[in-house]
Amino acid sequence: MTVIAGKHILLGVTGSIAAYKAADLASKLTQAGAQVEVILTAAGEKFITPLTFQSVTGRRAYTDNDLWGNEAHVLHISLGRSADVLVIAPCTADTLAKLAHGNADNLLTITALAATCPMLVAPAMDGGMLEHPATRENLEKLGGRGVMVIGPAEGHLASGLSGKGRMLEPDEILGHLRIILGRQGQLAGKKVVISAGGTMEPFDPVRVLTNRSSGKQGYALAQAALDAGAQVVLISAPTSIPPPVGTQIIKVETVEEMKNAVLSACRGSDVLIMAAAAADFRPKHSAQDKLKKRDGVPKVEFEAAPDILKEVAAIKIAKDRPGCVVGFAAESRDLLQNATEKMKSKQLDLMVANDISEKGSGFSADTNRVTLLFPDGKQEPLPLMQKSEVAEAVIKYIANLVG
Repeated sequence: MTVIAGKHILLGVTGSIAAYKAADLASKLTQAGAQVEVILTAAGEKFITPLTFQSVTGRRAYTDNDLWGNEAHVLHISLGRSADVLVIAPCTADTLAKLAHGNADNLLTITALAATCPMLVAPAMDGGMLEHPATRENLEKLGGRGVMVIGPAEGHLASGLSGKGRMLEPDEILGHLRIILGRQGQLAGKKVVISAGGTMEPFDPVRVLTNRSSGKQGYALAQAALDAGAQVVLISAPTSIPPPVGTQIIKVETVEEMKNAVLSACRGSDVLIMAAAAADFRPKHSAQDKLKKRDGVPKVEFEAAPDILKEVAAIKIAKDRPGCVVGFAAESRDLLQNATEKMKSKQLDLMVANDISEKGSGFSADTNRVTLLFPDGKQEPLPLMQKSEVAEAVIKYIANLVG
């Protein structure tokens, strides 16, 4: 997670049973390369110890006792001013009220007053507390000051009740943090449309013609574009991957649905990345009822499916055609020749080509080996990398292309 690596993140933990999730969050941030410092309130210490956080971050965790100690000069100033972002997770109703009204009676709240960095709070509270007028008013005040409030989610609560009050899961919080840290990225202010996954073409109500695409590379591109500050529209064929936090997700199944979604989303966009494995062929007719084995082997007639990139290339109105169009070519033979022909015929600004027959490269794998092809004939092969790393490299080139 390049956007997180090297960042100084201040994590406040207050008195909620959800404090155990904060330890997981601190661990994930540390593994991503962040420098994580934790401030525990007195109530937070009732649920989890400073030693837990020191163990997962490798750094000291602070408590209210440190506010009055003599080890650091004006500790709350040094903590608040050095952070890239302040995260309070979990944030109780009591701490929300203190933040909203500027009440600074512990190390965490006084540090929050001194902090000059963005602030993110993930509320956690029990039955009905979230809907109390005082809590709603406090949340509104914080939102009006630019504090990002995320959640809470609905589900089972510690009291045994069910409702809205659960702190978001660490992975979701991590996604929101990436958005905050990527706001000033190379694609800030740009709209990026990305397609992902393999389309499904039905030939009866039960069976479909599809391919082996998992959608992993397309989803990694969506996350990398978000990390670069872009507004991302992700047009996805069926996949089991959760969409990155912050994407506008449009779910489709057939190539016809994907075509319509892409052409619509392209209006006013800056970049289109067609990473989806859209069908080249589809059944000419789909049976109304399930085809039965007892009736013998069916004869299915195929027809050419719509060529989405070809239709994008045919758009003449400048505002409807993205300024940068990127294609993917997954080939099993003659990789560079086939990919170059596709790039020229579709009028692409960048082609990402990969040989699906190569081990560790292609469908379902977590890694990929690609070659970047440019209209001027330049070729740049990349080594075998994680798909997230491939995505970051492609987004970097796109950012340079769109200025």
